[in-house]
Amino acid sequence: MTETLGLLIGGFFLLVVGGELLVRGAVQAAERLGVSPLVIGLTLVGFGTSMPELVTSVQAGLAGSPGIAYGNIVGSNIANILLIGGVSALICPIIVAEAALRRDAALMLGVALVFAVLSALLPMGRLLGAVFAIALAAYIAIVIRQERATGVQGAIHDKSAALLQADPGLGRPSLRQPLFLPLLLALAGLVLVVLGGALLVSGAVALARASGIGETVIGLTIVAVGTSLPELVTSVIAAVRRQGDVAFGNIVGSNIYNILGIGGTTALIAPGAVPDEIVTIDAPLMVGVSAVLVIFAATGRRVSRREGLVLLAGYGGYLWLLWP
Repeated sequence: MTETLGLLIGGFFLLVVGGELLVRGAVQAAERLGVSPLVIGLTLVGFGTSMPELVTSVQAGLAGSPGIAYGNIVGSNIANILLIGGVSALICPIIVAEAALRRDAALMLGVALVFAVLSALLPMGRLLGAVFAIALAAYIAIVIRQERATGVQGAIHDKSAALLQADPGLGRPSLRQPLFLPLLLALAGLVLVVLGGALLVSGAVALARASGIGETVIGLTIVAVGTSLPELVTSVIAAVRRQGDVAFGNIVGSNIYNILGIGGTTALIAPGAVPDEIVTIDAPLMVGVSAVLVIFAATGRRVSRREGLVLLAGYGGYLWLLWP
């Protein structure tokens, strides 16, 4: 058991550190190549806090552990709303921007519903994965065009803004350094992320076998919460700084990335069926809690402390039902 815990802790640590290095190096390289800050923020930085989920789900899929792969995706979305949303709202009521609600939160609910329906009808094959990935690329392209035309910022901007607040150094790359230095930094981060994902998946599988608890439950809880730590940290920092709108956008943007980006990439690289437990219980629950968040956000354009307490209590109840 000690060895298993070491794998889990080591995997989480390498995922977080490697993800930060990867994003820092990629951002600095993009700056050196003249990529606009808007595009950098909505792509490289926006994907930064989703790297742990991406690598973990892909490696779990390749290792023949779909319960961990898709449990991580669905469990992360549930944790983002109930745990991270609840904690953030308790610290500071979450103010909801109009664009983030009408465009992004509605899309978050829509893609959650699409995933729940399709996973019940079809295996997550390469064609479906390609559709998800293309949908994410199209969404980002639309957001970039709208923000350039109107200046109205939504959830994807807030997701990158939350990471920049947690790590201000990302927004101040040095233009004097040689290009190969940030590329080496990004490469080192990628190596650490891949190694961390491998350790985490190995530890999760070993924990499931040693404890007699199914891999799906491990994926939905321990793995999902662990890979969601970057979102938790960035959202809490935003809430502490009284920037609840950024916290809301970070949650919504992360959930969109998880379904379309991580779900799509996992299906492309390691196609397979979503486990029955997730199809029948957790995916519909993900849709339900997404709807609850949208309803809370639509009433008064804020998520109050009382509503945050309801979300947090809901996550406690979810864990109580999952664990034997």
